[in-house]
Amino acid sequence: MTPDSRSHLAIAIALSVGVALSGFFIGRGFVQSRTADRFVTVKGVAEREVKADLALWPIRFVAASNSLGEAQAEIARSTRQILALLGRHGIDTETMEVLGLEVQDAYANPYREGPVTNRFIVTQTIMVRSTEPDSIMAASQRVGDLLEAGVLLSSGYGPGGPAGTPTFLFTRLNDYKPDMIAEATAAARQAAAQFAADSRSSLGGIRRANQGIFVILPRDQASGVTEESQLFKTIRVVATIDYYLD
Repeated sequence: MTPDSRSHLAIAIALSVGVALSGFFIGRGFVQSRTADRFVTVKGVAEREVKADLALWPIRFVAASNSLGEAQAEIARSTRQILALLGRHGIDTETMEVLGLEVQDAYANPYREGPVTNRFIVTQTIMVRSTEPDSIMAASQRVGDLLEAGVLLSSGYGPGGPAGTPTFLFTRLNDYKPDMIAEATAAARQAAAQFAADSRSSLGGIRRANQGIFVILPRDQASGVTEESQLFKTIRVVATIDYYLD
């Protein structure tokens, strides 16, 4: 073999080895990349049934008369009737707050038409705030007693929100967060482990995690039923987690 032939042979061998090695590393990199992409996304849910611990009840009522003094006296009488109703249900009236007092003078209305029956219309809204929602619920179901006592209730929109309907709130969400997050995370891992077993893989570490947000829902979910109108509620959190599959 001539020196030129040996030289050409060496170059050919070197090229072959280089191609083989480059193919190996490219292939190895591809396998690693595909392995890194093997993951499963799962969701874990945790729920709790809770009871409202705060109630807000705006009560809006009206009095009308041709005498402003008489209308104001009627408002005062209606206020006493409302206080009596609250007292019968053990509600602390010291938390009651006057949100608004409106006086309308029909003679001051430039767009009035026809004779004026009552010149003055006085509307007052009071807010009852209680940490005993059961008592507020019971009292609100006895508003018929106020009507029988001559209190003219208004269901219109007053200061603080719609008048006449109690709002029930749950304010202790932070007390439930740690346990519920742990439960949702455990449920997600259980689902991921089942998926790994079904796919003949082993479950790896967490690739990405999203705790999600806590939502408060009505316990009895039906059309037209709002969470704020229900005494009992459902707290829910959904954790979304990506797990690697080995």
